[in-house]
Order: sequence, then C-alpha cells, then structure tokens
Amino acid sequence: MTHDHDLVLRPTAAQISTALNPPPGRNGGDLVVETLAGLGATTVFGLPGQHALGMFDALRRSSLRYIGLRVENNAGFAADAYGRITGEAAPLLLSTGPGALTSLAALQEAAAASAPVLAISSQIPTPGLGGGRHGYLHELPDQAASFRGVVKSVHTVRTQSQIPSAIAAAWQSALTAPHGPVWVEIPQDVLLSETSLPVVTAMDATPDDLVPRPELTAVAADLLSRAARPAIIAGGGVVRSDASGKLLQLAEKLDAPVVTTFGGKGAFPWTHPLSLQSWLEDRHTTDFLEDADVLLVVGSGLGELSSNYHTFKPRGRVIQVEADLGKLESNHPALGIHADARLALQALLETVEERTDESAPERVRELLAKVADRIASQELTLEQDVLASVRRALPAGSPSFWDMTILAYWAWSAFDPHGANTMHSAQGAGGLGYGFPAALGAAAADPTRPVLAVSGDGGALYSIAELATARQYDLPVTWLIVDDGGYGILREYMTDAFGQATATELTRPDYVALAESFGVPGVRTTPETLEEDLAKALSTPGPSVVVLPAVLRMFAPTHLG
Repeated sequence: MTHDHDLVLRPTAAQISTALNPPPGRNGGDLVVETLAGLGATTVFGLPGQHALGMFDALRRSSLRYIGLRVENNAGFAADAYGRITGEAAPLLLSTGPGALTSLAALQEAAAASAPVLAISSQIPTPGLGGGRHGYLHELPDQAASFRGVVKSVHTVRTQSQIPSAIAAAWQSALTAPHGPVWVEIPQDVLLSETSLPVVTAMDATPDDLVPRPELTAVAADLLSRAARPAIIAGGGVVRSDASGKLLQLAEKLDAPVVTTFGGKGAFPWTHPLSLQSWLEDRHTTDFLEDADVLLVVGSGLGELSSNYHTFKPRGRVIQVEADLGKLESNHPALGIHADARLALQALLETVEERTDESAPERVRELLAKVADRIASQELTLEQDVLASVRRALPAGSPSFWDMTILAYWAWSAFDPHGANTMHSAQGAGGLGYGFPAALGAAAADPTRPVLAVSGDGGALYSIAELATARQYDLPVTWLIVDDGGYGILREYMTDAFGQATATELTRPDYVALAESFGVPGVRTTPETLEEDLAKALSTPGPSVVVLPAVLRMFAPTHLG
C-alpha cells in the first residue's frame, strides 16, 4: 500500500545539475529572497539597515520588486495594505533593534485587521545571542520577545539551512485564517555568510483550511431557518476570506437584514433592501440588533466599535462564526463556531431552509430613516457634504485608506464603499499615520487605478516623509489632508470632558508648498470645490495632495446616556 506521505517528488536531471552546481557569490540573503520568490511573492517592502544588508544585496540578484519607504512603521502599513488588497502575504524586510521596533505599531494594526504581513528582520551576530550584554549595535536581550504579544507567530533562524523552512512556516501561518502578521528573525552573520546550499525552488506552504464542525453549523442552520426576526452582523472576517458573495446569498435566502462593522465595510451591498449599512454607533441600530431573536455574527469579535462601545446587549440567540479563537464568545455567550467565514457561510447556505419575510425591507427602511432623522437634527451639513463630495469624486472600484481622523469616523458609519475590500482604515488598533503609507502599498499592488488616502493634519505629519516614496515610485495616490490645526477629535473629546483642550493644537506647515517641494502636485481646496479638485487629482497620473482647511464635528454619540 502506498500512502500520500510516502510519495516524494523526484528531481529532474536539470534540477540535480543546478543543485550540485549552485551559482557562485550567493549568501544567506539569497536564501531569503529565493524562498520568497518560490512561495510566490513578487513585491517586498522595507527599509535597509546595517545588519540586514545581506538581504538587501540579494534583492539585486532576484526578480522581486522592492518598494522602499522612509520609516519602518510606514513600510509596515504599506505591507498591511498590500496584503489586504491582494490576499497574499506581504514581505516586510527590516533591520535589527530600532528598525524592527519601529514597525511594531503597524504590525499591531495588521494583527487587529487580520492582514497577512511577513516581517523578516535581521538580528545581531550569533556570538552575541543568548541574553548577554556584549555591546553589539542594536543589541536587545531578546528581540523576538518584543513581537510575541503583537504578531501571530514568531520564527527564529540560527543557521542558513533553517531559512527556507522558517520562512515557509511563517508564510503558511500568515495566510491561515485568521490572517495576520508573522515575524522571522535571522542573524547578521547568517545573512552575510557565503552559502553553498542549492538555489531554493518552489516551496509548499499551503495554508490550512479552518473548517466548521458540521454539528455546529447544523444547529445554526436550524436556528436561522426557524427564526422570526433574524439579523446578521458581518465583520472584517467576511472581507478577509472573500466571502461577501456567500453572505449576500445567505441573507437573501433568509430575508435577514445585514449590518457591516467598520472593519467589514463593503461585505454587503450598501443599497441592498436588506442593508442596514454601518451605523453601529447609533442607538436605533443597536436596538434593532438587540431585538433579533437569532443574530448571526460572522467574522467579528463584537469588540468596542462593533457593539456601540459595549452597550449592545442581545436578547435573542447569538451564533458567532470567528476564525480567531480568542475572540470566540469573548464578549457575548453564543453558539460559537470556530471557522473561516467563507467555509462557514458555505455550510450554512447548504443547510438552511429558505424563509420569506416581506416585512424585513420595510423594517430596514424604517431604521435607516430614524438614523437619518437623528443626524439631520444635529446641523452637520458641512460634514455630510464633504463626505458626499469624496464619494462622488472617487471612481467606483478605487480603494480608499483612512487615517484616524474625524472624516474617517464619519466614513465608518456613512460612507458607501462601493464594493468589498475597497475601504480600509486603522480602526483595528487605532494608531495614527496609517492612511497615506497604506495607500502607497495598495497602489503598488494595483497601479492601474487611483487610490485615495484621507488624513487629518495630525496624522499627516506622521507620514510626510513618504511623499518622497510616492514620487520615487510614481504611485497613483491622491492624499486628502483635512487641516483643522490640531488633533481634532481629541480637541472635541477634551472640551466635552474637561471644558477645554490641552496638547491638541499644532503648528502646521503649508502642506501644498511642502508637497510641491517633493515634486508632488498640491492644491488647496474648499468644501465647495472639493469634489472637482479631488476628481481632477485622482484622474491625473502619479501622486498628488489636496488640502482642505476645515473644522469638522462628529455626530453625537448614543452610548453615553
């Protein structure tokens, strides 16, 4: 009897010849880039440093395209966006110590958003490892320890023969649901030493399928089939697993209204009769979801932003499909199904009974009308007009990347993304500076369509250096900077809480002149001319900056009373 694990692929004569006579002049860095190419990578992001030069020199001998950013954290954001857009693991090459540590905030965002990033860092030479204080440049007692609480998995390399397998294991981990960032570290001397190992060819690192248990999906299907008022919350897991089509089929089969979380924007068609859109920071929506007798939560942990700041208290049965085991039933008791969203939705589609509820579209219309009336009562015309101008100017299908800024908080609830996997923000970890470098990563993934980045002036100052990156690679990113002279949302929070704001006001540069100093066209706009100026910038090849001086306000919260 022959078992699958007994089968070994026999090398061809040409492969044997190449293996026995590898090309001269290769080092450990070549093993890194050969492994990445063998896994299917085509583009890498990063920033060189002294200990990592072996990897970067090897790039010169490889077919990989390199996109170099000016700050490691921004390189991490770019890799995050590339991973979100393509669904591939985005390699991120970094140096030791300060270079590696500067990427931590970006890797936290990738972890929160389940973006597949493969970070590969150098390490001090092997004689310095083990925790002693030898005084090497960039030395840390345990560099990997800084990443274990942030990334999905850590893979340490100490010899050249370990490089291909460690990177392949990290690649597989990054792309197994839930997707996420992973960390590989390789000492400087291992990267620089000449190698006689054969050239790395195709590697097998197929992600594991996270399949739902059939007895659980059978119970879930029965609950949904017999429900009187089912509803669905669709989170980022639906987008990451490319399951929006299956979600649509299931919702229509059940006549179940669907709300998307801020991380799940685009998972369900915005104008569909069953679409509750994304108004999760609204008590009317919270009440509607609480009233569901069966609530299906797919790809969301129902964290703070997805639960109206933990004021959501479901009264019916909850079914939670979640690939991240730590999020399963972490906030609400549920029928917990540990599975990839796509596979779980497929199982439910095959087992639920079709139900008809002619009242569902009407209940959705009533809910959205209540939300609209609440917003209309607050005299927020400027904010709504600005957001509408952005939507009209942005071509359908073009992705947008939003920093942590007031206009983005509006967009979480009110922006029609025009499709799945097109609107992204840093709402996972909530750090500043995401929008522009992430947009650069998306443009590197698909330079055939313009990309929009949206920042406030505070967040923009985190990313100004990347104007040089945008110009160097001629990436089609238009950067909208809403300039209100400070950290606008913190100014609002502090004024509401303490009567006045502290440490929120910023001296700001002339952003148009600053952009032009990098060779990037810039324009100062107004709310009235925003749509025209933004559309023109988006339709012009290469990078551009549009500056909107405006003080925007948030709509009133509904979780404080």
